[in-house]
Amino acid sequence: MPGSVPPKLPAVALPGWFADFLADRAIRKPSPHTSKAYRQDFEAIAVLMAGSTDAVAGLCIHELTKDRMRSAFAAYAETHSAASIRRCWSTWNTLCTFLFTAELLDANPMPLIGRPKVPKSLPKSYPASAVTDLVAAIDADHGSTRASDWSERDRAIVFTSLLAGLRADELLNANVGDIRRTNDGAILHVRGKGNKDRRLPIGPELLDVLDDYLRTRSNRFPQTRRRTSNTKAPSSFSPTAPLFVGADGDRITRGTLQYRILRAFKRAGINGERASGALVHGLRHTFATELANANVSVYTLMKLMGHESMVTSQRYVDGAGTETRSAAELNPLYGLLSDEKPPL
Repeated sequence: MPGSVPPKLPAVALPGWFADFLADRAIRKPSPHTSKAYRQDFEAIAVLMAGSTDAVAGLCIHELTKDRMRSAFAAYAETHSAASIRRCWSTWNTLCTFLFTAELLDANPMPLIGRPKVPKSLPKSYPASAVTDLVAAIDADHGSTRASDWSERDRAIVFTSLLAGLRADELLNANVGDIRRTNDGAILHVRGKGNKDRRLPIGPELLDVLDDYLRTRSNRFPQTRRRTSNTKAPSSFSPTAPLFVGADGDRITRGTLQYRILRAFKRAGINGERASGALVHGLRHTFATELANANVSVYTLMKLMGHESMVTSQRYVDGAGTETRSAAELNPLYGLLSDEKPPL
């Protein structure tokens, strides 16, 4: 009947060696969605190899040969998208690597199994050297007497993009009150695309950069400060005050935001390393790629990026070529903030 709930399919009995794999993965604390994906991807190929769902439990490790795996993946590819095939391939590659490491499988056959290429539209991230040069170009503005030069603000914008993955519109719409301190950093409330809010954990290093910027802002525009005994920089402003402002003290405009980043790219001599039109979005791509390289799960990456579908987030994992596990503070770009800060 229309609107009725489809019957729940019976669970497929698993062979013991796959149950051992799931137990090993469980130690790494994957998200429920990742664990579900492991099982779904396993069952999809295992059923094709075994011939039926009832025969999956009896599937033996020695049956995981190149020819049988290749035939199973060819059949799977007939009814699934390229993204699904790549994810399934990744699951089986992780599984076969586990079995090989445990000396239960003579060799991992997956490198010999074809898989769809990563789409050409895969977002381009910036290498660490380019990010370092970009930050250095911004810091070179410290002490400038030009009203338009504001290294602390530009630094805060760049690192908020790199370490929180905000879109340009999200940077423009952010308010001071969106930063909510915790015992070990802060939570940044982001009003995202399509009116979908998300909350991002940010480390104390990024919070320090934002505090430095807000202190200089208090000096530039003392009339915008609130009278308060609280020494924390965000508390000096109204919660509804814009987080990032221009040289006039008003909410920063899109043109100013893009120009300041473009200027930094040109001054750093790395303008040729960015895709055409990619400025803030290139920094956002770098945030996602670095987290994918740090083995953050697809589901967690989707939540941090504000994507509507895991398929979009999967592109970063495909580009990184790594297995997944969740954590938000693994972004190695935080290391750029461990160096001595420029004097105020």
